[in-house]
Amino acid sequence: MQNNPVQLTDFLPTTKKELDLRGWDEVDVVLFSGDAYIDHPSFGSAVIGRILEAHGLRVAIVPQPNWRDDLRDFRKMGRPRLFFAISAGNMDSMVNHYTANKRLRSDDAYTPDGKAGMRPDYATITYSNIIRKLYPEVPIVIGGIEASLRRFTHYDYWSDKLMPSILVDSKADLLIYGMGEKPLVELVQQLQSGKTIKELTDIPQTSYLSKEIPQHPDWKDITLVPHEVCLTDKKKYASNFRHIEEESNKYNAARLLQHTGNRWVIVNPPYEPLSEAELDASFDLPYTRLPHPKYRGKTIPAYEMIKFSVNLHRGCFGGCAFCTISAHQGKHIVSRSRESILKEVKKITSMSDFKGYLSDLGGPSANMYAMHGINMEICRKCNKPSCIFPKVCTNLNTDHSALLDIYRSVDKVPGIKKSFIGSGVRYDMLLSDAKSPEANKSHADYTRELITNHVSGRLKIAPEHTSDRVLNLMRKPSFTYFGQFKAQFDRINREAGLNQQLIPYFISSHPGSSNEDMAELAALTKNLDFRLEQVQDFTPTPMTLATEIYYSGYHPYTLEPIYTAKSKDEKLEQRKFFFWYKKEYKNQIIRDLQRLKRPDLLKKLFGK
Repeated sequence: MQNNPVQLTDFLPTTKKELDLRGWDEVDVVLFSGDAYIDHPSFGSAVIGRILEAHGLRVAIVPQPNWRDDLRDFRKMGRPRLFFAISAGNMDSMVNHYTANKRLRSDDAYTPDGKAGMRPDYATITYSNIIRKLYPEVPIVIGGIEASLRRFTHYDYWSDKLMPSILVDSKADLLIYGMGEKPLVELVQQLQSGKTIKELTDIPQTSYLSKEIPQHPDWKDITLVPHEVCLTDKKKYASNFRHIEEESNKYNAARLLQHTGNRWVIVNPPYEPLSEAELDASFDLPYTRLPHPKYRGKTIPAYEMIKFSVNLHRGCFGGCAFCTISAHQGKHIVSRSRESILKEVKKITSMSDFKGYLSDLGGPSANMYAMHGINMEICRKCNKPSCIFPKVCTNLNTDHSALLDIYRSVDKVPGIKKSFIGSGVRYDMLLSDAKSPEANKSHADYTRELITNHVSGRLKIAPEHTSDRVLNLMRKPSFTYFGQFKAQFDRINREAGLNQQLIPYFISSHPGSSNEDMAELAALTKNLDFRLEQVQDFTPTPMTLATEIYYSGYHPYTLEPIYTAKSKDEKLEQRKFFFWYKKEYKNQIIRDLQRLKRPDLLKKLFGK
């Protein structure tokens, strides 16, 4: 735990006692969160709380309220003047609770000492329903990744069924999706002007339920397949996703309408991405960067992981089929200024337990800082989900010079001994021809700088699979790029006299992947001298392309059928190929390869 002296009043209040210390007899907003309260820009409840505070509001946070007792946690802050705000936390509560095999996890990284069981399943719905019963007349606003990615009819892997928009089951008045600074500020301003929550139908990046569809002079409407039809027709359900994904990342998006029960789920188009100054303003709020003092003497694993890291940008233009980052943060990159980054680095160096090592200078993908379209008018008309698949867009400026300047500037800050890159690196961008001598030189310079100065012994990258057919479904580059990057990694290590490891991540049971694909993965990675450690089964999470394929059996863009391993046995059949070198799997793999008539793979894995 951090030992820097802090006062209770340096944090947003979490108890009645802390309200009294501030002399408050009422608050404007009470924020409930499924996470412990960590006053740091990497944690959503802290960001939302500080944004509201910066706009003159009195804000209280109730972290991890007890939903199983007499509900005193939900009453202790009283009735807020404006609204209750609810978030499940930095993760979807079901992903937080369960493994890909639906086994209950034994820990929770966002809880003191990693203790499990401090938040309910479907936390947003549970918290919201309790508040609705206790304070039926007070508006409820939900947000965070759980609410954001469940705003339409969605497949819920853990109950194995389609669920309606989370607005229906939560009984909330308004949903803010994506990164919430802009819609939140507009919401507050309109409420402060005297409007009621039911009148707030024109705020971008929000969603609500309505019997009628209010007219809007500037927004085009797209009507999705109704919820009730989705329940009976998987192909029509799948067809919704293309509209949802394309409109989530457009500069001039349409409003999306979905009839559910006797009401409409209305999802307003998103705001344009934040400017650099707006993102700086969010990061430059007066965070203590510490867990609340109530956790003194306890360790919060998620905080320990990021306490000495710095987030450089938001957004990811990768568009990977299994990933929710672009669905929540958007595909357009919004970067912080050099000044804002260095200001945070200097703040870290003053922390009493900082030893000089930054664990990460990163983002959703490490090497997308300051990247954008060369001609932004082309980007404004684009509806592609990825800027780098099936190949790097010729209109994308992939020059890494600005990022290299950040790395070198940070390393010159007094007190910094070493800065590491812990976020994932998109190596395909480093290997693609940018048609610009300056950009191509920056790719080579970045690769060498990364490998020689910013790897803590092991560099983790994510090829995800070896089959180009599966990788195409994943929206990931060909495995040949991995081979090229590994060759560069090995050469630079030799030249620099370093002995570092490359650690690749792989996924089994992804839509499109077969046992034969996994056997070929095992043979290819064995040939590269890997015994895989960083592996996982595909976990369907709401609002990803891969999840829509998993549930429906169809690709939403082509409506063609796609095979997916679904049963526990089918998943284990694929997973075992990761561990071909373990005795307990050898006989099973031999039988499988004999059945598949692949003696060539048998020979590659086990010799004669």
